[in-house]
Formats: sequence, structure tokens, C-alpha cells
Amino acid sequence: MALVALILRLIVVGFCYQDRLNPDRDYWRFAGETGRIARSIVQGKGFGNPLFGDTGPTAWMTPVYPYMVALSFRLFGVHSKASAIFMLSLNSLFSALTCLPVFFMARRTFGEKTAVRAGWAWTFFPYAIYFPGNFIWSTVLTTFLLALAFAVGLRLEDSRRLRDWIGFGLLSGMAALSDPIAISVLPLVGLWMWYRRWRRGLAAETRQAVSLQMIREWLRAGAAASLAFIVVVSPWFVRNYMVFHKVIPFRDNFGLELYVGNDGETWHWAAGPHPTHQDSEWQEYRQVGELQYMKHKQEQAMNFISQHRAVFAELVLRRALYVWTNYWSFSRRYLDEEPFDVPAVFLTTTLTLLGVWGLWVGWRNFGAAVVPYAIVLFFFPVVYYITHLEDYYRRPADPFFVVLAAYAVTAYFEKRRARRPASHPQIQVIS
Repeated sequence: MALVALILRLIVVGFCYQDRLNPDRDYWRFAGETGRIARSIVQGKGFGNPLFGDTGPTAWMTPVYPYMVALSFRLFGVHSKASAIFMLSLNSLFSALTCLPVFFMARRTFGEKTAVRAGWAWTFFPYAIYFPGNFIWSTVLTTFLLALAFAVGLRLEDSRRLRDWIGFGLLSGMAALSDPIAISVLPLVGLWMWYRRWRRGLAAETRQAVSLQMIREWLRAGAAASLAFIVVVSPWFVRNYMVFHKVIPFRDNFGLELYVGNDGETWHWAAGPHPTHQDSEWQEYRQVGELQYMKHKQEQAMNFISQHRAVFAELVLRRALYVWTNYWSFSRRYLDEEPFDVPAVFLTTTLTLLGVWGLWVGWRNFGAAVVPYAIVLFFFPVVYYITHLEDYYRRPADPFFVVLAAYAVTAYFEKRRARRPASHPQIQVIS
């Protein structure tokens, strides 16, 4: 599966890599803010300068992916053809390897047939083929790390080995430093599996005879995962405090994200003002500095929300609809900007319906085993409901929809097969 997936994605790289070499706006299409930070690192200016000039240190992005792009620039040249091919090929590898956690999480929860179908579905899933080969951003890496951490997390319920809990904590930390959206899911999954581990321990003994050893093992497991997570993310926290003299857990751009999606512009899901394409915003960012700029954007967004609550509520509902169906508008202006949205609406809506169906059937057949999948589906997109959207924001949740959709299909065929003898009874000849 992974090999076929890699070949398909590398074919896309061959057709699309030249789009990343467009010199417009000083090669902005080569990884955007991430590419700017990577170039700053290679030039010896440190982790900073995310836009169009030397503006100093930044916490706009988390560090993992910018340093990967910086490594590519160091090895193959800044904004070079070789760098573009290397990064897109690396993305393709991450996407192909995602077949592995997809297969193993599906097999653990739903069985071998679902695992095979889910793995091949991911291999040929259109979004998983297109974005890795045409987009230099942390999304594909985050998708892989989130799926991998999730697959490891599913093992924690019946694991007494500290290394499994430590591994979950380490992978969760790496995923969070790739994209903080991971913390909307993985801590909740970890807490749920920790609870399930406790319940399994109670079932093994009795509520009246809970041993001190069991309690110690349970507490040690949770502490190991938490400590591993802290070890991974704390250097970035310390760096931000030393640079900005302020606690910045992961990124400092929440105010801007809130402002972009809540300024009154509704014709497109990402139509709000942004310093990457509006000169007045860029000038403000350059003049007041990153922290003050982000603070001001949050104040502006909150003022808009408080004065236009009905508009904000409508936007939240529209963004939620977009996450689940990819539908925003079918107006001529919108479709001129997003010409592929009609087939995208069909694909996303179909996958969503199959995924929710698979979750429902899974709950009926496996009960609490599907709760981690429900956590992903319903908690992952919440922050996007209140801020703003991009078409690639849902991609880290796609593996879970694919697994649930594969189970829905598998359950359907198994149900049909179970009914077949009753519909066509065999006639026995008795001599």
C-alpha cells in the first residue's frame, strides 16, 4: 500500500513542482511564511522574518516544519528546483507512510477486512495524493504524526509497558510542534485511554480489592505520557519566553486567525484582510511588531464579534458546514475563485456521511472502542469554527474519516452476507 501510494504521489510531484518556483512576491508560493522563516534560518538570522522583510524573531509558526524546509534550503539551495522536489517528495513519503497507522488503527478497532480497505482507500484518496505533491506546508506531516500518535494511543488501554505511554507522549509533542491543532485531539484521546486502562484494571480485580500496585502502575503510565510530552514541547516554550519575555505556548497568531475570519467579509472562507496580501496590514505588522500586531488583531476581532453576534453565529455555522461538506457558496464569483469546489463538495460530503455512518455502526457493535474516533471528528475542527478556514485545514482528520468509511462499507457487506442464507435457503435432499 505504502509503495503504491508513494509512486502515485511522486507522479503528482513531477507535474506540480514548478508551481512552487514562481518568483512572484519573492517566491511566496514556496511555503509562504514557512519558507520565509526557513530562509531566515539559513541566512543566519534565526527563527524569524515570516513575511517580506527583516522583522525579527517570530512565533508565527511552530518549529518542526520550518526547520525541515531550512534543511532542504541548506542542502539544495534556497527556493531552488531541487529544494522544491525534495520537500514535495518528503511530503509524499509522509502521506504514503500514513497508510501504516491507518491500517493498524483500523485493524485494532474494526478487524482485518476494514484495515485492508482503509489502507487501500488512503492509497488512492484524492486529497492524500494531490496535497502532498503540490503543497509545501506542515499539513501532510501533521496528518502522519496525528494518525501515528492515535494508532499508538489505541494500544494504551491494555498496555502495561511504560514505553508505549512514553511513545504516545513523544509523538503527541512532535505533532503539536508540527501544528498545534493536534492538541485539540491527542490529550483527550490520551485521557480517554488512561480512563479505559483504569477500567480494565478494575475488571481484572474487584472494586473492593483494588491493589496499591495497580494504582501505582496507572499513575505512572499517565505521568510518563505527560512528562514525555512536556520534554518535547518545553524547549520551544522556553525559547519563546526568552525571546519575547512572555509565555507563548505554541504560536502567537491566534488574534490574526480570529480577525481574518471575523471582519464582515463573507463571500469566501478566507476573504479577510491579512498581511500576506494586504499592504496596510503588512505595514502595521512591520511598524508595531509581531506581538502588538497580533494583540491588536484580536481586539479588532472581538469588537466585531461583540457588535455583530448574529453575523458571527452565521459564520460559525457556515464554517462548520464547510468543514463537513466543503460547501461555502455556488455563486459565480466564488466558483471563479474555487472552480473545483463542486466535485470537492461531492467527495467531502460522501466521505463525511460514510464516516459518520461508520461511527454509528461502530458504536452499536463495539461501544466505547470508537470513542477516540468521535473525539477526532467532533473536537478537531472546533477552533476553525470560530476563526477561519483554508481548504487544507481538514486534511489531518481525513485518515479517521477514511477508516470509519471503510468500516461502514465493510459492515454493510457483512450484513448483506449474513442475510443471504435466509433469503436463499438451501434445500437438503434426505435419502
